[in-house]
Parts: sequence; C-alpha cells; structure tokens
Amino acid sequence: MRLFRISLFAQVAVLGCNSGDNSVATPAGVPDSVHLARAVAGLRPAVEVEGRPVARWSLAERMAHHKVPGLSVAIIAGGKVVWAGGFGVKETGTTDSVTATTLFQAASISKPVAATGMLRLVSQGVVALDTNVNRYLKSWQVPDNKFTALEKVTLRRIASHSAGLTVHGFPGYAEGKPVPSVVQVLNGQKPANTGPVRVDTTPGAIWRYAGGGITVEQLILSEVTGEPFPALMKRLVLEPAGMTQSTYEQPLPEARWAEAARAHHADGTKVPGRWHTYPEMAAAGLWTTPTDLARWAIAVAAAWAGADTTLLPRAMADQMLTVQKGSFGIGPSVQGSGRSFRFGHGGANEGFRSNLLYYPEAGVGVAIMTNSDRGDALAQEFQYALAAEYEWPDYGPKRIREVARDSASLARYIGTYSLNFNRQTFPLAVSYQGGKLMFTFAGAPDGEELVPADSNGGFHGVGQGWKISFSGDTVRISPDSNMVIVGKRK
Repeated sequence: MRLFRISLFAQVAVLGCNSGDNSVATPAGVPDSVHLARAVAGLRPAVEVEGRPVARWSLAERMAHHKVPGLSVAIIAGGKVVWAGGFGVKETGTTDSVTATTLFQAASISKPVAATGMLRLVSQGVVALDTNVNRYLKSWQVPDNKFTALEKVTLRRIASHSAGLTVHGFPGYAEGKPVPSVVQVLNGQKPANTGPVRVDTTPGAIWRYAGGGITVEQLILSEVTGEPFPALMKRLVLEPAGMTQSTYEQPLPEARWAEAARAHHADGTKVPGRWHTYPEMAAAGLWTTPTDLARWAIAVAAAWAGADTTLLPRAMADQMLTVQKGSFGIGPSVQGSGRSFRFGHGGANEGFRSNLLYYPEAGVGVAIMTNSDRGDALAQEFQYALAAEYEWPDYGPKRIREVARDSASLARYIGTYSLNFNRQTFPLAVSYQGGKLMFTFAGAPDGEELVPADSNGGFHGVGQGWKISFSGDTVRISPDSNMVIVGKRK
C-alpha cells in the first residue's frame, strides 16, 4: 500500500558520495559543500512534539534505518542546480555506487512531465483541454454512462485528477511476466493486473487521484500524433527541457541496464528481476535522474515567468501551475503563494520512491530519487534538512502540542481495523506499548506513535505527520488535505 511512503564532511565520504555532474553554479554566501555537509548530518523528523528533545540524524543512519541502499539528489538554489550526486549503491550487496547520472524510475512524477507534452500539443492546436476526449480516441473509447451524460471527460480533468475515472495506480509487471497493451490496461483485460478504467462519478465533480486517467491521456497523445509515446515525449519534452539522460521506454532497453538502480523492497531485499515494467508510461514509466527532473522544473518555472518559453508557452505554463481541483494544477501538485508558491510531485513504483519540489519565486528546491519502498520517508527527512539549510519558505517539520491522555482513555482505541482504500482492504493495528499508543500498517511497517491532539479521539502520527481520528469503531486517516482513508474495527 502506497499511502502517499565523524565530522560533517567525513559523513559524505562514508556514504560514498559521487557527484558525477558537479559543474554547476554556486550562489553567493555559504559554499554548497558546507550546506550539503550540514544537511547530510541534520536529517529531521516530519513531526516535532513540543517539550520533547529534537531529533537529528545523519543520512547514513537513516539510510540504514529505512533500509534504503541508494539515493540520488539534485539541489536547486538561485534557480539553478547547485549540487547533484549520489549516496550508497545501485544494488545492495554490491559496490556499484549511485551517482548523479544513475537512472531511477520516476513513478508518478512521470505524470506532470507527460502533461507538459500534452500542453505543447494544446498550444499547437492538435488537442484541446476542454473537449470530450472520445473525439480524439480511435482504438478505444471512454464508455458512456449516466455520469458522462451529465459531463464529459476532458484532458484538463484527466491531468488534474478530476475526470471521475477509476484505477488509482499500477503495480507494474515483474520480469518474465506478459505485459499488456495500453488498450488491455484500459479494459482491465488479461494480462493486465488492474481493473478497467471507467467513469464512476460525474466528471469535474471531485478530485480523486487516477493513474487510469493518465493512461487514457497517453493513448490520446499517441493516437493524435501517430507517434510511439516514448518518441513523442522525447521530441516534445525531454529534448527541449535538456533531460538528456531520460526515457519513457518500457521496458528499459538492456543497453541501459548498467546505468540503472535496482528496485528494493521495504525490508531491504531485492525486487526479483531488477524492477517492474510499466506499459502505463505517462502515469509511471519515466526513467530519469534528479538532475533531469530539476531541469524540467526550472524550465517550467521559466516559462511560467515568461523568461524562457522554449519548453512551454507562458499561457500553458500558467494553466499548468494554476489549481484546477484539490491541490493539483494540470499535472503537478501546487500550493502556496508568493515566495511560498511551490509545485512538484511524488512517485512510488515497486521498489522506487522519489520526490520533486520547487519554489519558482524563491528559486529553491530539490529532486530526490531512491531505490527502495522506504525511500519516501528518507526523502522527506532529507528535504527538511535541506529546507533549513537553504531557507525554503514555509517548509519544515510539523510542530505539535501533545494533549495529556491517561492510559485508560487511550485503551478504547486498541484493536485491529480494516482500512478501505482504492477498493481494497488493509489491516491497521493499534496497540499500547511503553506508555505510548502505536499503530502499524502497510505504510508504517515499524509502527508509529500516535500523539493525542485533543481529548476527542484526534491524534497525529509522529512518523509521517498524518492526522488520525477515532469515533466509535471508525478510524479516519488523512495523509494530506486531499485524502481521507476510512476504516472499521474488526
């Protein structure tokens, strides 16, 4: 379940830091080597509880804790990549170091990059954002029903996750397994391992994350241009953005395997067959590096500011970075305003976790890519350290106040709950250990402390900062403002 999961300089050396591509500008002030060394020694948790000691860890400690073999990062400051490099190894049990040019699966960060290509075609008049997509589809059509009779599925709604389409995400296909065509994926036909993509609520009515919709977008772009999706994205996005290492080819050509990090499970073991293949390329198929992702973000921001429209016309970049529904623009997540305005996206494929975040007005941000199912927690802790070093606006650990609750009042929440998420069920266990209420489930395998936020069943999860509330036999988990996962006591 993927719920969106020594001295300072010696620490860098111990981790096996390899810059690979460090011929970049350094802003005035503290040297970036100093910023980096302090950040590498100063990872911090998502939540800090008032009155408790403040935790600080080294990157080496947290890589070991989260069982993440390798991590690559590109740091943006002053609107430029100021440092790029790697830590750890491509594959556990080897000495093959991660560098700035190591390829990782970007997973869902593939979506906003693909949306860039779609918007380029909009600007050229090839497709329109607010037209019924069935006008463009040839080999497959969005099935009409009572919901599409009221409103239509459009590219704007697809890319902002408000088209009413189903299928949250994709598990990919292990090496040796048959890989379905895009039409088979959309129909949920074997060998596809996900259900059919259908409209089950009125298009435009709600925000709901749907990789299924992005796969419809992929088919549209290929059919209106007559080009294979990887070649189309190379022409429309990767080359104009300077993403020289990147490709949407699935599976990754064997000639490039040596460049790629291997996928790893949350327990540190290797994913069989190196990694999974994703025919859902627009939703999950991009192979890339943090440097290339940073270049994409900088190019989008330059278009948005009207400074450089090589990648996108300014009007298209403005629409991309304007909230359409929930907290999403056309492709990326967008939040804040002024210097605090930021955009980005996270990614979770089998054995890979990544994150991209950029503040265009402040000119600061980061792209982090890892080869582990636990890499998202590590990336978040590293981002908080980088945010402190580079003074990102409005970004840092959540600070909470603990409300006193006695053990008897906490005991009422102990038990096992069944969570319903994306039409699947997952167990959540709540227990009382060492004077603390703890919960354990697929997204928190080590268990997380629940800190009481009020006297009425409200809590904060210390590990991720999620809001969790209990009411009778019902539990509600809110990983972010767009998502609520509901469960019942068994």
